[in-house]
Amino acid sequence: MGDTAGRVTRRRLRTRANLLDAAFSVFAAKGFGHVSIEEICEAAGYTRGAFYSNFDGLDELFFALYAERAELIAEQVSGALALDGPDLDVTAAVDRVADVLLLDRDWLLVKTDFLVHAARDPEVARCLLEHRARLRRAIADRLARARGHTRLPAVLSDAEDAAHAVVAAYDGVTTRLLLDRDVAGARAWLKQLLTALLTG
Repeated sequence: MGDTAGRVTRRRLRTRANLLDAAFSVFAAKGFGHVSIEEICEAAGYTRGAFYSNFDGLDELFFALYAERAELIAEQVSGALALDGPDLDVTAAVDRVADVLLLDRDWLLVKTDFLVHAARDPEVARCLLEHRARLRRAIADRLARARGHTRLPAVLSDAEDAAHAVVAAYDGVTTRLLLDRDVAGARAWLKQLLTALLTG
């Protein structure tokens, strides 16, 4: 019985992962607002029933995609900041963050489409702000642990301010990347911005 339940759970997780992968590809190609549930099911090779056994609708599916990417970005930032121990070498940490941070143009297209969608729906906007806050908290937590050992600029009065600045820099760099498609340039610009922000 337990083995059967395990197989069902694994199959369900695989179905969910396949739907997310298919949705990402279709969203990137056509735009979030121009994709139907049927198109995602067709791309993934599943029925509408399989879709609705995993997601209530397209918004919930997007948030599952967003949560995956936000978690990845938080891990990338936290990992890069954690290597120095309590004595944070800000310049070296910025270099590491800029080198590893997710700069995937397809994801930025999908995220930007959804941002416009969320801006027109207060409930969706609230959920999106919540997801963004989680990423900021992960960054703020690491900077707060380093604060006693590392001098941050006075203008960043606390770790929360610094985390807001880091996320704002990422948003600005990724907006430029959407337009000029220059990933190497985006990494260099991110490095410059973060260095200026965090070293004063």
